[in-house]
Amino acid sequence: ANLAVALAQRGLAVGLIDADVHGFSIPGLLGLVEPDGLPPQPTRIDDLMLPPVAYGVKTISIGMFLPRDQPAAAVAWRGPMLHRTVQQFLTDVFFGDLDVLLLDMPPGTGDVAISVGQLLPHAEVLVVTTPQSAASGVAVRSGLVAGQTGQKVIGVVENMSAMTLPDGTVVDLFGSGGGEAVAGELSTDAAPVPLLGHVPLSPALRRGGDDGVPVVIADPDDAAAR
Repeated sequence: ANLAVALAQRGLAVGLIDADVHGFSIPGLLGLVEPDGLPPQPTRIDDLMLPPVAYGVKTISIGMFLPRDQPAAAVAWRGPMLHRTVQQFLTDVFFGDLDVLLLDMPPGTGDVAISVGQLLPHAEVLVVTTPQSAASGVAVRSGLVAGQTGQKVIGVVENMSAMTLPDGTVVDLFGSGGGEAVAGELSTDAAPVPLLGHVPLSPALRRGGDDGVPVVIADPDDAAAR
């Protein structure tokens, strides 16, 4: 969500697909919530849907299609339904001319990752990990699956990285080294994969997500926003 908004702030035309169908969170993170507490529904024009826009980002999520009388309903779908949903987001949503289309993916190597590999075989992949080794192993597997479908891993981002307290103390709550490990395991001599950066644990980032105001807007000087 913050990456999409930051790119839009640079003047790019940005679309964002919330492909984490079971654990969707993008509408809330971007403040796409109507007075009744529910995400807005896309406007339909003929066979296409116009995605709602937040902070200059055109966004679509399964959360916008849940029954209005059951806003807390769980999306308990298996492979074919997940594939169809991702396919519809890619073909039936009118994003217009975009510079960047981001997909927020679920963790791991399940149905959605396989479907996106089939539908967007030339997409570029950012692998996100946390510093601890248990998480970095899962991130490596997701990167390997992306490569098997023809996608290109263009970099690794380490999230929930070390936090610097007001007194200068640095706290590695989830350990360290996960990002470097993932980048190293996904790199080859012919195709090195860089570690692009560390996003530190940040109360401001968490607060911005809960409030629906991304930290790059709410607190641009915060370490995570930078």
